[in-house]
Amino acid sequence: MPREEMLTGKKKVAIFLLAVGPEIASRLLKMFPEQDIEGITMEIANLNRVKKEVRDEVIDEFLLLAEVQQVMLEGGVEKARELLEKTLGHNKALEIINRLKEQVKVKPFSFVRHTEPKQLVNLISGEHPQTIALILSYLDNQQAAMILSALPMDVQADIARRVALMDRTSPEVLKEVERVLREKVSSIFQQDFTQAGGIDTIVGILNSVDRGTEKLILEELEKEDAELVDEIRKCMFIFEDIITLDDASIQRVVREVDSKDLAKALKGASEEVKERIFRNISKRAAEMLREDLDFMGPVRLREVEEAQQRIVGIIRRLDEAGEIIISRGGEDAIIV
Repeated sequence: MPREEMLTGKKKVAIFLLAVGPEIASRLLKMFPEQDIEGITMEIANLNRVKKEVRDEVIDEFLLLAEVQQVMLEGGVEKARELLEKTLGHNKALEIINRLKEQVKVKPFSFVRHTEPKQLVNLISGEHPQTIALILSYLDNQQAAMILSALPMDVQADIARRVALMDRTSPEVLKEVERVLREKVSSIFQQDFTQAGGIDTIVGILNSVDRGTEKLILEELEKEDAELVDEIRKCMFIFEDIITLDDASIQRVVREVDSKDLAKALKGASEEVKERIFRNISKRAAEMLREDLDFMGPVRLREVEEAQQRIVGIIRRLDEAGEIIISRGGEDAIIV
């Protein structure tokens, strides 16, 4: 029996994190659930010297599992099982696959995630808007944004609305759409359906498209469903995102904000947000704001959220007027 099989899962993680070094380890550790971080940290603290052969076996296992997960995403469970059987034998392969199937949720349409967006647009542009919306809901935000932007302008808002209003799709419909698309890209894929679509999905996509496309889609969508657009806009920029604004933009926003609203909003804000605000107001204004916060006392969460939302509304208005810039990446992030 290999030495690494005698180790617990958390001890294997601890050994792996020590092997990759503190910089990478710190980034990886943040990705674990909070309840696991303490246990892994304790294992790291309790580790003394780790034999080279044990360390190498643990690293080999991590590399193998990473490769298997990638194969599961791109080629399906059967291909992953074949890979494991060649390396570990049938019984061990079956055990690991059963464990990974519980851990790895393979999203439908993941077989097209490496397809060029332009090619994918050509493949799906003739499909019904609901079919296109279903496909976009399962792609990552960047890829979906590129495809949505490349589709004809007269259907973009309709597809965005369908993504936002989508809840669940029956397995039969999903499998049929996958089958048709799989045939078009000559790929092999078979997996259970999961929930997709909804406000969060369309917000993620719209946050990734350029400002012009976003504005066009929301304006067209607002003609049909103003309440839906209002809900989308509320989610597109939250109060904590104020730290992504440049100093000049924050100063411009603060000039428009009621001092009482600013104090209430900061009552529930992170220290990073507070620091950015204080840094961008005068010394006298900062003193007065700190006094307001000190003497305000307990505030209902609802009042804090309402104040933050009013400030977000001001930020959105100033952005639409071109007085400040909300960076969305890509060309929108370029300032000349």
